[in-house]
Amino acid sequence: MPDAEEIERLRVEFQAALAAAATDQALRVVRDRFLGRKGGVIASLMKAVASASPADRPLLGMLANQFKNEIEGALDARRASLESGRPVAGGLDVTLPGRQVPLGHLHPLTHVRHQVEAIFSRMGYEILEGPEIEDDYHNFEALNMPPEHPARDMQDTFFLGQPVPQRGLGTPGTRVSTRPAPPDRPATLLRTHTSAMQIRYMEAHEPPVRIVAIGKVFRRDNPDLTHTPMFHQFEGLLVDERVTFADLKGTLTAFVREIFAPDIKVMFRPSFFPYTEPSAEMFIGCVFCGGTGCPVCKRTGWLEILGSGMVHPSVLEAVGYDAERYTGFAFGTGIERVAMLKYGVDDIRLFYENDLRFLEQFSF
Repeated sequence: MPDAEEIERLRVEFQAALAAAATDQALRVVRDRFLGRKGGVIASLMKAVASASPADRPLLGMLANQFKNEIEGALDARRASLESGRPVAGGLDVTLPGRQVPLGHLHPLTHVRHQVEAIFSRMGYEILEGPEIEDDYHNFEALNMPPEHPARDMQDTFFLGQPVPQRGLGTPGTRVSTRPAPPDRPATLLRTHTSAMQIRYMEAHEPPVRIVAIGKVFRRDNPDLTHTPMFHQFEGLLVDERVTFADLKGTLTAFVREIFAPDIKVMFRPSFFPYTEPSAEMFIGCVFCGGTGCPVCKRTGWLEILGSGMVHPSVLEAVGYDAERYTGFAFGTGIERVAMLKYGVDDIRLFYENDLRFLEQFSF
């Protein structure tokens, strides 16, 4: 049977438990222990009071109710104390660890483009863009590709003007080749390369010329591992007196060794481009196998990186330059090609599918 001493013992026990409750969860445990309806200290105490003798019941009931009120008051005060120590809603708790905010970053093609621009800017080249819709003259004819030139077959073009069939070509059931509209209907097209900007620049400027034209180009390619109808090119041009092929090789060697690795091997092989003579393709040591030979480089240890050559005299004459006085070199390649080799990407379509699982691997 409880008495005044037992209630005092329970009071001391409650005060110790309350002092140790430093969190809301601990405070709920104390409350349930002393005020719980089933098995709580006060509930058990009230049952014992009800079974006490009539003479003792009034005093014990008074002491039990006082103890219950003390517990409720102390719990409310402790809860208010805990809440006063929390940061105000909407405020900043500087003791909390910081949260990492997800940030966007450059697309890998944009990053490579910035690198290309930075490298050639340091070499003294002016960076140009130019129109994406071109005319046939600047895109083909001024680059030594007249209407019937076979090199046009290398670039399946998006004509915006009305193309007409070539005379005498094609039979029923076969694909008919097309050529631009006649002069009275000048053809426009989506540029197939950024070389057209080189012509436009030389028409408006006297030598010396040192430019890099960069931007989107368009060709009628079916999307596959290495082709898309739209991609990005950069093409360089330098025209001045006494420019030689050695200048071309030195410039391109410096470029690839900065964009890939300082010790990368380089090689030039003869090739053909209608607007350069002589022409050469530049190869670098395979970045996948280190030059030992692998399926990517077809066991040769070399990968083609760009086309280049000395500017054809016909191109210089088309813009009014004296081909006897001035010489120059030109070069060009796709930004996607550089990015694929630099980052080991085996499918060009990955750059355009906006798959975050791919893009989040790059953080520039």
